[in-house]
Amino acid sequence: MKVIVTGASGVLGNAVFGAFARADAGHTVIGLANSRPGGERDLRKLNLLDSDAVSTFIRDAKPNWVIHCAAERKPDVAEKDPERTRKLNVDVPAHLATLAKELGFTLIYISTDYVFDGTSPPYVPSAQTNPVNLYGITKRDGELAVLGIDGARVAVLRVPVLYGPVPSNADSASGRPKGALLPPVIHYSTEESFTKYEICLIFARILGLPHAHIIPDAGPPPPGSTPRPHNTQLYLRETKDLVAEGGLGTSGFEEWWVEYLGSKTG
Repeated sequence: MKVIVTGASGVLGNAVFGAFARADAGHTVIGLANSRPGGERDLRKLNLLDSDAVSTFIRDAKPNWVIHCAAERKPDVAEKDPERTRKLNVDVPAHLATLAKELGFTLIYISTDYVFDGTSPPYVPSAQTNPVNLYGITKRDGELAVLGIDGARVAVLRVPVLYGPVPSNADSASGRPKGALLPPVIHYSTEESFTKYEICLIFARILGLPHAHIIPDAGPPPPGSTPRPHNTQLYLRETKDLVAEGGLGTSGFEEWWVEYLGSKTG
């Protein structure tokens, strides 16, 4: 099977590339990057905003799957450059979905929990979206764009903010489902939920640092800052039913950081 991974120099894209590229996986994988091509994985340079170049590359490559990880994912950057953000997060995936229909490959569009407003968690895949910032709006519009191409084999995979070095921590997010038929929208996350304050306390505890000076702030964000949803916890029952035996393969947040930081300081 031949797989193309866009955004392969990022956290998730690099992890997905690594999962498919493992010697025992039996796949041919091509990683695409624009700002950081080359490297040990010989990532190919391709500007996804150049639709003609994208069409030519994919037609020549003849993939079975395209995993679209590339995006403008930083809410503050998105607000400052809405035109470029819309091109990356809406127009590019729409073009890929059109190619998926034309060429017969399956497109996996990586989306985000930021398509929700965070007022009614946990969110099932069919829950009504209501993004509160431009980043979330464009990712929601990207979802609608790819799912709106009639006849294209497309699935939307929503994930939260990811952490950790690549490819190890995000590796489980690239596990294959047990069936070939995918639902239109899939959620992938851990079932844990933390505030930023709670995360700070976890790091302080792991590192043996004082934390009495850290004060939780439940007030509204500062004026002029990019709004964020409050709690976008994703509901995972459908995902658990979909994946192969062995579960989602996630690690507990504190458990993972204890192991990772211990490996760096030990």
